[in-house]
Amino acid sequence: MNEQYAAGSGYTDPVRYPQAAAPGVRTKRAFILLLLTLLIPGAAQVVAGDRRLGRRALKVTFTVWAVAVAAVVLALTNRALVIDVLTHGWASFLIMVVLAVLAVAWALLFLNTLRIIRPPLLERGVRPLVAVCLALLMIGTSGSLAYGAYLLNVSRQTFGSIFASGPSLDPVDGRYNFLLMGGDAGEDRTGLRPDSISMISVDAKTGQPVTFSIPRNFQNAQFPADSPLNDVYPTGYDCGDECIINSLYQTVTENYADLYPGSDDPGAEAMMDAVSGTLGLEVQGYVIVDMEGFSHLIDAMGGIKINSGGWVPITAGEIPGTNRHYPPDGWIPPGAQTLDGYHALWYARSREFVTDYHRISRQQCVQQAMIAQMDPSTLLTRFQAIASAGEEIVETDLPQDQLGSFVDLALKAKGLTMQRMTIGPPDFGSAAENFVTYPDFNLIHARVQDFLAGTEAAPAEPDPVPAPAEEAAPEEAAPAEEAAPAEAAPDAGTDGEAADGTPLTEVPQEEEAEITVEYLQYLAEIGDDATLGSILNNNGECSPG
Repeated sequence: MNEQYAAGSGYTDPVRYPQAAAPGVRTKRAFILLLLTLLIPGAAQVVAGDRRLGRRALKVTFTVWAVAVAAVVLALTNRALVIDVLTHGWASFLIMVVLAVLAVAWALLFLNTLRIIRPPLLERGVRPLVAVCLALLMIGTSGSLAYGAYLLNVSRQTFGSIFASGPSLDPVDGRYNFLLMGGDAGEDRTGLRPDSISMISVDAKTGQPVTFSIPRNFQNAQFPADSPLNDVYPTGYDCGDECIINSLYQTVTENYADLYPGSDDPGAEAMMDAVSGTLGLEVQGYVIVDMEGFSHLIDAMGGIKINSGGWVPITAGEIPGTNRHYPPDGWIPPGAQTLDGYHALWYARSREFVTDYHRISRQQCVQQAMIAQMDPSTLLTRFQAIASAGEEIVETDLPQDQLGSFVDLALKAKGLTMQRMTIGPPDFGSAAENFVTYPDFNLIHARVQDFLAGTEAAPAEPDPVPAPAEEAAPEEAAPAEEAAPAEAAPDAGTDGEAADGTPLTEVPQEEEAEITVEYLQYLAEIGDDATLGSILNNNGECSPG
């Protein structure tokens, strides 16, 4: 009856009046209307439904297109400004609200398009296909906008909790200088001790990064002339073995916090002063990464890929009443591999049987691997996990309002080779010369300036992190697990005894033994640190995978 009325009344347009159309035309019409709503939201309503609604939707569509084109142009010409807007508290909130409203509006347009299609007029076999297509399109469009709003909300909370509010930083001599510390405040330690200490210097124009690593047992650290610690340590942090640089954080936090009034972290401020005076460069901000939480961040990234040069032990607990450790809980093998958070943490922190310089080289390699893998696809697919992990483990005084320029520099740095220098062996003297105990600061300052000047040239091809010095002198071997003298391995073919007194049998021939986990574990059990140190001497060699 309706079809006869439509035909008899002259309503023969199959797009607006599908009653009199053939079944095939109705099917084609349904998918065309869905496609119009996907590509030009509002167009389906103009041609086949509520034209007033369609015209309003088209105005919004064209406005969104214009804003999107402007954003793309701005991103190509001023990427830092776009990032600043996206990370700014109120601006990101407004964008989040707009995305959420657009997501709901687009979903409602699809539902209105379904009403215009009039499913009862379609053949029975076509109706489910139209419904599935509608659902997929709504998920792909409204779902994507809603997910974008969700990511903005997560980023707002994360950035607000991590970054500080304060004035923007200006480059010093054309560079931004940040102190990166890996903090370890475990249950067996008093206070926080930043065992990983690096100063990252970034060229403000090119993004060329340079890393200066300072050994944890570095002594006699200097302070700039305007540092309040000059009154406490007028000749530097030079009270002997008690004044290795990684103890400064705890010392200032507990005893001299009043020297940094208004600071949220006096220990970090003191470390910045010490590194500034030692390198002869002004450190402008700090980032502290909790080493225990570091593994969560690696897991959130899906692991990191590295090419490891040698075996790395996973250190076990300390034997009560001694300065030795039980045999390692495990071993990280050499070769190309993907490390999860637990193994990446131990790869970066292990120093058993080797020196601090081996560990520093591995830490530099892990930093490079993380930067290399922090690409857009990783951030998009794992953003929530990465943001949650970062919020838990990162502390910094870098200003949130300048985050855009810092991210822009980081993006530039991804295509450049990270230049590295260690303030100790192998870059300054040999292990036997004990440079970290009696550093030559005039030499350090001169070498640092020359090194920075050299990085302004074309970057060299990436190369593996250099192997550290052969062995540290006894005075430099600060870690407790390295302090005890190595026990001589028993003669091959005889019974031996482990460090804890457990008898051992079937001792392998060292000259013919294959380097396996079992062999390494055996050497650890009998306390043959000398052989282990020789075998593991290449575990500082590493490159990102």
